[in-house]
Amino acid sequence: MNPVTIIENERIVVLQAQLGEWDNLNHLIVCQQTNQAVIVDPFDGAYWQNTCAQHGWVLDQVWLTHSHWDHAKGVDALKQALGSSLRVHCHAFERQRGWKGEVDEEWQHQPNSHVKLKCGSLEFEAHCTPGHTPGHTTFIGEGLVISGDCLFLGRCGRTDLYGGDPEVQRSTLHYLRHQMQQLDEATIVLPGHQYRLSDGQTPTTMAVGEVLRTNEALLALDDDEAWMNLPFLAFDDSMAESARRKRSQDS
Repeated sequence: MNPVTIIENERIVVLQAQLGEWDNLNHLIVCQQTNQAVIVDPFDGAYWQNTCAQHGWVLDQVWLTHSHWDHAKGVDALKQALGSSLRVHCHAFERQRGWKGEVDEEWQHQPNSHVKLKCGSLEFEAHCTPGHTPGHTTFIGEGLVISGDCLFLGRCGRTDLYGGDPEVQRSTLHYLRHQMQQLDEATIVLPGHQYRLSDGQTPTTMAVGEVLRTNEALLALDDDEAWMNLPFLAFDDSMAESARRKRSQDS
């Protein structure tokens, strides 16, 4: 399966591919001026290495929104193939959930703040947006919001996995909503997974203006009852049970 081109102009190329059994949305960002590329949340390392090789792009960075296996699975293969020329970045707070992955640079900034990043001449901000995980990071810049599992197009990520927290997620979404309100309404939101919207559509991209107007989690932020009644913050499944066992062991 070939990736879908989301943006292509003289400055930037953005590709999206849905990979793996959890239908992860992977995003490749390419600087047209330098041919340097960064892959966000690679599920399949060989897939993205081959994609870059076919186009003559130099894949030299990985940015992880968070460390859940379905977002970081492809890192080891990329590291084995590209060695020290590839720099892997993730937030240090992901260690709080017991993650032990090898990282070349760990961001240290506090929740609801950001640091600046570059891919070639392209400029981005890495915003620390915890709640789904302790060090979840959202990338904003160049007409994009790459929101991982913090914010999907119609809802937000679950908060009942180990390291998740619904009140932290709510605070994060207040912060992220404010950040998004400062952006051009045509800015493209790229989530970590595709989920069906309330109207039955299943898009994989959406303009930020539409997200702000229709996202169920964002619309519930200012109402305690509405927030507590959101059905997607927690699920009764094996992953939630595993998280409960880990919390019990910690107590």
